[in-house]
Amino acid sequence: MSVNSLIGGHVMVAGGLATGGLKYADEIGAEMIQVFVSNPRGWALAAGDPAQDARLRESGMPAFVHSPYLVNLGSPTPETLEKSVASVRHSLRRGAAIGALGVVVHAGSAVNRPKEEALRQVREHLLPLLDAIPDDGPDLLLEPMAGQGQVLCATVQDLGPYLDALDHHPRAGICLDTCHAFAAGHDLSTPDGVRETFDALHEIAPGRLKLIHANDSKDPVGSKRDNHENIGAGHIGAEAFAEIMRHPVAAGIPLCIETPGKSPEHREDIDLLKKLRTT
Repeated sequence: MSVNSLIGGHVMVAGGLATGGLKYADEIGAEMIQVFVSNPRGWALAAGDPAQDARLRESGMPAFVHSPYLVNLGSPTPETLEKSVASVRHSLRRGAAIGALGVVVHAGSAVNRPKEEALRQVREHLLPLLDAIPDDGPDLLLEPMAGQGQVLCATVQDLGPYLDALDHHPRAGICLDTCHAFAAGHDLSTPDGVRETFDALHEIAPGRLKLIHANDSKDPVGSKRDNHENIGAGHIGAEAFAEIMRHPVAAGIPLCIETPGKSPEHREDIDLLKKLRTT
């Protein structure tokens, strides 16, 4: 059992990254937070407010940045690739400015071409970004997808070729989303499924898990559909999260909810995870 895994959520930042983010964190009882530092559904790169950055950095609240949803470093479209690289670079810079521990980036999709070709492109454009991360900057956390279409990484096993393409760069970490993993075929609803998933993660990518997106699933295992549900209200079930926190690979790894609703639903999800943390 891990009693020291911080539990928090993706927070709203209306009013300022620190002003809004820390206020919402307090409302939902978050021990850590995840934020967007620019429009999650656009390409505009927000400059940020140095005063807000400093306040968040000095608050001591452990923070992670989630890059925009449009980012796809495997895209065959030159414009999308160029904007994706710029967006990830911006997220890493902004993450460093607020003292973030990691920047989450979706693993991407080959769209309409061979995955091997797309992975070569990921290597070409992501390795320079990883090399440029300063010693005190955030790690880049690769988030496997739910398995839809030509995604480059969905299962834990897919992380092998992806990390190979990046030469197992020391600044490349992993953010595991429980809903994505479940949708991709990892049956986290059973103790055996949790054990097999996290044992495989240790074998394939030892020491690289840095964040868990704790989300239940509206759809059954293997659905390849990314539909988050509140903790305990979906097909994964609440007890699975206690099993996850008991697994040695997840010991001390922060859990961040991205569940439906706002407060009080988010407060209820976090309170439930805190109770499960002690079982």
